[in-house]
Parts: sequence; structure tokens; C-alpha cells
Amino acid sequence: MVQISFKNRIALNYIITTGLLILVVFSLIYSIVKHTAYSHIDENLKIEIKNHLAEIKVVGDKVVLIDEEEWTEREHNTVDVNPVFVEFLDLSKNIIEKAPNLKTQTLEFNDSVEDYELFDTKMGDHTIRQIQVPLHVKKKQIGYIIVAMSLADSTMVLSNLFDIMCLSFLAILLVLFFIARFFAGRSIKPINAIINTSKIITKDNLKIRIPLPKTQDELYILATTINNLLNRIEDAIEREKQFTSDASHELRTPLTVIKGTLEVLIRKPRDNSEYEEKINYCINEVDHLNMLVDQLLLMARFENQKQNINTESVYLNSIILDVLTLNSGKISTKNLDVKFDAEQDFYIQSDNFLVITIMRNIISNAIKYSKNSGEVLILLSKEKGKTICKISDKGIGIAKGDLEAILNPFFRSNSTDHPEIKGTGLGLSIVKRTTELLDIQFKIESEIEVGTTVILGFN
Repeated sequence: MVQISFKNRIALNYIITTGLLILVVFSLIYSIVKHTAYSHIDENLKIEIKNHLAEIKVVGDKVVLIDEEEWTEREHNTVDVNPVFVEFLDLSKNIIEKAPNLKTQTLEFNDSVEDYELFDTKMGDHTIRQIQVPLHVKKKQIGYIIVAMSLADSTMVLSNLFDIMCLSFLAILLVLFFIARFFAGRSIKPINAIINTSKIITKDNLKIRIPLPKTQDELYILATTINNLLNRIEDAIEREKQFTSDASHELRTPLTVIKGTLEVLIRKPRDNSEYEEKINYCINEVDHLNMLVDQLLLMARFENQKQNINTESVYLNSIILDVLTLNSGKISTKNLDVKFDAEQDFYIQSDNFLVITIMRNIISNAIKYSKNSGEVLILLSKEKGKTICKISDKGIGIAKGDLEAILNPFFRSNSTDHPEIKGTGLGLSIVKRTTELLDIQFKIESEIEVGTTVILGFN
């Protein structure tokens, strides 16, 4: 199938629409001219009939159909200019008298036509307009009178008009096509810019943007939308690159530690207590590595596709108690005072597994970053129809400048100040993405050496 360019399609659609409109206008003009020409001829025929009927008279015993002087008039005597053909017939349709301009030709009586009806017919090779009416003298019909006028001039005018309109129609369409094509080409220049710019954009060259048209029309919106899309793609690729780089670094670190520790162990024989210490150290690093891999896999699920949410009734009180039980060893080690305050049983409609993931990350962070003999407060309440969960600690806190950055993967606030606190920097990033997925309001407030409060709002 032949492909037509967008510019030519616009021009073609334009001339088709305009052509139909011109065709309607030309048809209307032609119909008006034809009606005017025929109306003029019909009016003249009616006048001729009326005049000739008025001229019939009886002289003695003879019926005089027309004065001799009438036949000498140019319209009855010639066929050059506006000829009027007149013919008288008896009741048997035989010719009694006819105008001199008929010469050897005759007007044919049409039995299928009503009296006084105007119609087109032929006289030899000429088209004529004819009317035929009964001829009465003293209320007695003595025959018929036929009057006709040539349609040669009218036919010629209409034919010339038709030819001119056809040629004009084709010429107008051709001119309109090139004009429409020219303006369509100017109109779609921004589209060509979009195409040309899109061709040179690759994953390694995402800085280029489509130039915006001067007029803020649909093409401006299209260019803006594509530029915004490119911005999002560029951000996503940059995040992916950064994520891959950070993940490689985070995975390489514990592996390097494990390898180094094992290499030290095999250099020379050691006693059992030293072997046990180093092996336990390696086991802790493997556990850290496993946790890191699990979190990376969870992040990848959120990054690459929307999580299939399994909505069900989730018992928040039970989840919080289970998470506290899971962290009971750390709570005892740090001698923390953990208070869980809930006015009632709280149920929400959400994904149970993802809510557990959120609570584990937030509560484990509160415990991890709390000072020894510190306090952790977990509060469940109802506010304006929403279930609110507040988790507060009185730990090391987060600098105000880091409150947004801590939600990015692998970022750890104050990590250099507290090297003894291990972590991957993925927990809050997972919380942020999970709460967005579940439409849970997430807010974090913190102050250095005062503590941190995380607020969750469940619909």
C-alpha cells in the first residue's frame, strides 16, 4: 500500500473538504443560471401565446389567424436572433398556417403533454422549448396553436458555464492543494524537529531535549510531554546506574571482609577459640550479606514492576507485637524501655506482607539507633477517621539536611560518626516505596541527639 506523508494527508483532507464546498456552490450557481434562462424563455412563450390568441378574429365566414404584418416581424421571419416559431393546426393536427422562419420544418404536436405545459423537444437538430394550447373561436375549438423558442443560446450559455466551472474547479483544487501543502509543511515543522531530535537520543545521550514551538498549541504540549518523559527516563537510568554501583560496592565489602578473614585463618595454625571467633565473625558478615541481598531483591521488585497487592484485613497490633518479639534480643542487649500503647484493636485493609516489611524496617531502625537504656514509644490511635501509627525513639537522630537523602538507597546519615552501627542504607528507601505503593501516608521527623519519630497514616 502506498504511504502518503502526513503533510500530503493534511493537504488532501483540506482540498476534499473545500472541493465539496466549491462543488455545492458551483452546482447552486449553475442551477440558478439555468432556472433564470428557462424562466425567461417560459415567460416569453406565455406572452407569445397570449398575444397570438388575442389576434385571432372572424372576418365574414373566414377565420383570420394572424395579421399578415405579424409574420414580417423579425422574430417570426428569421432564425438568427431570438426566433419565435408559431404553428397553427386544425383538429386533425394538420398544419393550417406557420411562421415563415419554420421554412420546411414543422413543430410536432405531443399528445402526451398537457395543454399549456412547457417542455423541451427537438426540431430537426435543434433543441427548442415548446408550448401547445387549444384554439377556440366563439367557445368552439377549431384547432391548436404551437409556439416554440430556440434553446440554442441558453444551451450554449449553460454549456460554456459548465465547462468554465469544471476547469475552474480543477484549477482551484490544484492551487489549493499546493497552498494547503505549503502551510501544512510549516505547521508540522515541530513534528520534524521531534523526529530528528528523537533519532539522535540514545541511552548514553539523554541530555538532548526537543525544542519547544513558539505557539503553545497541541504540538507544544506534545514536545513538553516528550521532554518530561525524557527527564523521567534520564532520572530512572541515572538511579539505575547509581543503584548498580552502590549495590556492587555494598556486596563487595562483606565479601572482601569474609575473604580476608579466611585468608588470615589459613596462614598458620591457630587455637580453637581464635577459629571460633573468626568463623562467628564470618557468619555475621554472611548474615549481613543475606539481609543485603534480600533487600536488594525487594528493591528490584519495586523498581521493575508494580507489586501485586494482596488486600486483606491486617491486624496492626499483632504485627507490631511480632516485630518486637523478633527484636527482643536486641532490646534486652541495649536495655531499652519499649512502650506499646494502643487504645483498641486496629484493623486496616492492606497487604499483610508489605505492612510487616514496613514495620520491621521502622521498628528495627528505632531500636538500632537508640542509645543504651533509651526509650522507644509505639502508639496506635484514630485521627479523623484514619489509623495513625507513631514510632518514636530518643536515639542519635538525623540531621535536618539528611532527612530527604535518607530515603535514597544506600544513604546512611551519621554513619561515619557511629561506625559500630551496621546497616545497608536500604531500610527507609524500602519503606518509602512500599508506603507509596499502598497509599500510606509516611512522614519522618528527627533532630540530632534528640531522637526520631516516624508517622504512618493508614486509610
